[in-house]
Amino acid sequence: MKKVVAFLFACVQLIPTWGQAVQRTPNGLKVETETMCVELECFSPSIIRVKKYPVGAVPQKQSLTVVKQPEKVEYEWRQEDGRVALVTSGLIVSLDTALRQISFADKEGRTLLKEKASSVGFVPVDDAGSPALRVSQSFLPDAGEAIYGLGQHQQGRMNQRGQTVFLQQENMEICIPLIHSSKGYALFWDNYSPTTFADNEQGMSFDSAVGDLCDYYFVYGGSADKVVAGLRDLTGQVPMFPLWSFGFWQSRERYVSQDELVGVVRKYRDLRIPLDGIVQDWRYWGEDHKNWNAVEFRNPLFPNPGKMMEDVHRLNAHAIISVWPSFGPATGIYAELKQLNKLMGHETFPQENGVRVYDAYDPVAREIFWKYMDRNMFSIGMDGWWLDATEPEHSPAKDADFDYQTYMGSFRKVRNAFPLVSVGGVYEHQRRVSSAKRVFILTRSAFAGQQRYATQAWSGDVISDWGVLRNQISGALNLSLTGIPYWNSDIGGFFSANKFPEGVKDTAFHELYVRWMQFAAFTGMMRSHGTHTPREIFQFGERGYWAFDAQEKMINLRYRLLPYIYSTSWEITSGGGSLMRALFSDFPADKRVADVGDEYMFGQSMLVAPVTSAVRSRSLYLPAGVQWVDFWTGEVQEGGREITREAPVDVIPLYVKAGSIIPVGPSVQYATEKSWDDLQIRIYPGADAEFVLYEDEGDNYNYEKGKYTTVRMTWNDSSREFTVHPRQGGYEGMLQKRSFRVVVVDGQRKGGLGLDNEAYNIKVEYEGEEVKKGI
Repeated sequence: MKKVVAFLFACVQLIPTWGQAVQRTPNGLKVETETMCVELECFSPSIIRVKKYPVGAVPQKQSLTVVKQPEKVEYEWRQEDGRVALVTSGLIVSLDTALRQISFADKEGRTLLKEKASSVGFVPVDDAGSPALRVSQSFLPDAGEAIYGLGQHQQGRMNQRGQTVFLQQENMEICIPLIHSSKGYALFWDNYSPTTFADNEQGMSFDSAVGDLCDYYFVYGGSADKVVAGLRDLTGQVPMFPLWSFGFWQSRERYVSQDELVGVVRKYRDLRIPLDGIVQDWRYWGEDHKNWNAVEFRNPLFPNPGKMMEDVHRLNAHAIISVWPSFGPATGIYAELKQLNKLMGHETFPQENGVRVYDAYDPVAREIFWKYMDRNMFSIGMDGWWLDATEPEHSPAKDADFDYQTYMGSFRKVRNAFPLVSVGGVYEHQRRVSSAKRVFILTRSAFAGQQRYATQAWSGDVISDWGVLRNQISGALNLSLTGIPYWNSDIGGFFSANKFPEGVKDTAFHELYVRWMQFAAFTGMMRSHGTHTPREIFQFGERGYWAFDAQEKMINLRYRLLPYIYSTSWEITSGGGSLMRALFSDFPADKRVADVGDEYMFGQSMLVAPVTSAVRSRSLYLPAGVQWVDFWTGEVQEGGREITREAPVDVIPLYVKAGSIIPVGPSVQYATEKSWDDLQIRIYPGADAEFVLYEDEGDNYNYEKGKYTTVRMTWNDSSREFTVHPRQGGYEGMLQKRSFRVVVVDGQRKGGLGLDNEAYNIKVEYEGEEVKKGI
């Protein structure tokens, strides 16, 4: 390590420095020059916090995003001719005090990122009557380096280089000042005010409207998964969702009565179409906007919401309900918040009705919000939350609105963190009330660290359009690369009337809807929703009609893949993985995948290439270094080339990486209808393979106490031997004995939803001890 530091100094032209003082701090170094203080703080050997502020300022900041405390990290430091270096086992961070430039290198001395020299900016500003700073910093990424992240943006860009993005939360734009590099690092700019990200020939920069200091975290991992793991270590781990949340969800704007809502669930059961969730959208509080979001059932068409929940549960389904962060003046929650001066002042939807947003930054306001949710909804059995408009909705926006003094300072200063604190309040309060039911939150906005609050982000009120469908993919992948793993969108698009005024009566809409559903089957939540036209499967026709049959096919596929999806979710919780994965995450050596934004990996084994136009085939790229098996036909393709795949309206191009094990569950009407005592295990040969099957009690937090099981399965491709390793762990009600039906997928066994033929399946009996089977 000492040699590496000496090498770095030898390779850099040493520039005489001016007055400085360097001191060792409990977790790093502090360098004070004539005008500025710079602190390097080790949170781990691979995570470094950088703080810069004017001399004498000494800001006291508590991060809203970062939950990790600095570790006791062993490090060395050197000071020589105006350069200071901090060296850990994972990173070398050097500061040139004359150039006012920090650079980051891996432990071998390879440069990862440099600041642009003398580029930190502190411009005094007036923030609602208080002195503050406009803060900026520029960096110099490599010319060929790809940059991802920034949240979810819907312009169809995968690589975020070469553009300017204004980061301020709004419907359909999730804004997170965090970039994830193809070089294996992430940088989180820890500022919550409106921020401009820019990347051009002068460099890459963050420029924030308000701040007390320049404050960012450098997270090194070397690979995409390790970077994401580092981000989760810094900002919070991902709780497990209940198993039922991964089933199919039906929604619309809106079910007008409790009878209609229960009737939809009953219709799905009568049709034997699988369903796990139903969503109640707005106006269950009544039609008068003065009663907006009362957080209680005031609509006379919902006379007995407790019975509604009992009916839904008797049908083996679950329900979540829309709750907004704003309240009408005739509601009890509005009156209580107003009395305590905990309502913000800006205009919000529905405008001109006196509706106001609550101060979600205030813990007392969050407690009041939860009190109404608990008393009127959770207590009667509501299964989860649809937290709508968590940006929050703000239109028309006036600059003076940002002067409002929240519990944590001006609204301007904390603007982008609103979804984090609002959603976090619901999660934390429900966890205090009950450990018997896992928190499940669907929400329209997000900020860095929100993954720790059991959230599924969705893409907002998008229109029904082929181009919009395509842009969902890159938006989702970039969000995932910020550490937030669960994302979904309204199947078919929310606003259908723009392009399809006849809605469900238009066969062109049927095609878009089917293709969107195919995509949704491989996202975090498979959820149908929208306005202008109903979306239930029976609105499209009957069995035998192509649009009905294609939907049923994809819903059934989603349920058959639940063991794969649920086990992947455990990997996300325990190991820092992702569900929707940009191709570069798994194939970093293949430079052709760096800017692919219309296909992705679902888990580590399945490549998904959605059809995003009204065609019957599409070209797609199969990454190099492996073979690929067509999920539907079993045909083997070589990687490293572009192919054209025929795509009839009921088929989404789907490939499995050779050297994969995919567990396939039973055909069911809801996620927990049948046990997994007779799973089919599909082996895709061509390389060695491994899969870990995860199981637990399904809908409580006992897994946090170690009450779960894992079963590791391996495939030796050369000896064609399948091994089920000893079961690890245990929980009440776990399977003691089970069978696995093993099938090797090749050209003779075509795949798809078939392969249940007994002739193809080799039965393996398993009681928790190691079993080997030659195939």
